[in-house]
Amino acid sequence: MARKTVKIGRFEIGAGRPLALIAGPCVIESADSALRHAAALKAIADRVGIPYVFKSSYDKANRTSLGSFRGPGMDEGLKILSQVRCEIGVPVLTDVHEIDQIAPAAEAVDVLQIPAFLCRQTDFVVSVARAGKVVNVKKGQFLAPWDVKNIVEKIVSTGNEQVTVTERGASFGYNNLVSDMRSLIVLGEIGYPVVFDATHSLQQPGGLGKASGGERQYIPALARAAVAVGVDALFMEVHENPDRALSDGPNSLALNDLEALLARVKEIDALVKRR
Repeated sequence: MARKTVKIGRFEIGAGRPLALIAGPCVIESADSALRHAAALKAIADRVGIPYVFKSSYDKANRTSLGSFRGPGMDEGLKILSQVRCEIGVPVLTDVHEIDQIAPAAEAVDVLQIPAFLCRQTDFVVSVARAGKVVNVKKGQFLAPWDVKNIVEKIVSTGNEQVTVTERGASFGYNNLVSDMRSLIVLGEIGYPVVFDATHSLQQPGGLGKASGGERQYIPALARAAVAVGVDALFMEVHENPDRALSDGPNSLALNDLEALLARVKEIDALVKRR
């Protein structure tokens, strides 16, 4: 099945369009941090020539430990994301976790993300879709790729066909994930743009006891493999200093390593889509 196109900001993804990038720190650490990261990421994407969407969370509601940093909260976080959108001039994506967060978030960002752990919550999924924004569905680690068709059907039942689906790895025993590249093909057959999350796919959920671990050294290999399969966008958590990130540092790509990786995957994408 041919994939539909989805418009994010001023560009489209899907249906053979060039690869796009969704990237940013896992969580908003401060307004200065969000603006600094967004500006640096946009500059890199512009130099390489890849369409770019900034991502970050105002509240990480699914942290391993009660004491883990969750972000500035919805009100302050959405103000910061609006500031990024206006001052840096890029589309913005953030995740929502409760129905009453959807409307205010939809005013501040371009893409609403359904977290993996909530992707089967029918009322929540339908409510996100009804906001009328692009909806990025994170495939639950516990789902087979063909099960995502049911989630997409819930979304499009509202009349909203601006949907992207994201592979972020599948549970593989305890505290581990594995990426099955066949999943990207199956997801593409649903008919909507496919995103590969090259960083959460290398997370080790709860693997450090009171925090999640990760294997960021494998990010470039998985990103190249997914682009070779033919995904429409890469999703990556990127931080200027992953060892000091307040969330998901072990599976975040260092900002300094991004440009070389994007240049390589852009070449792969052009080759695959030229065929």
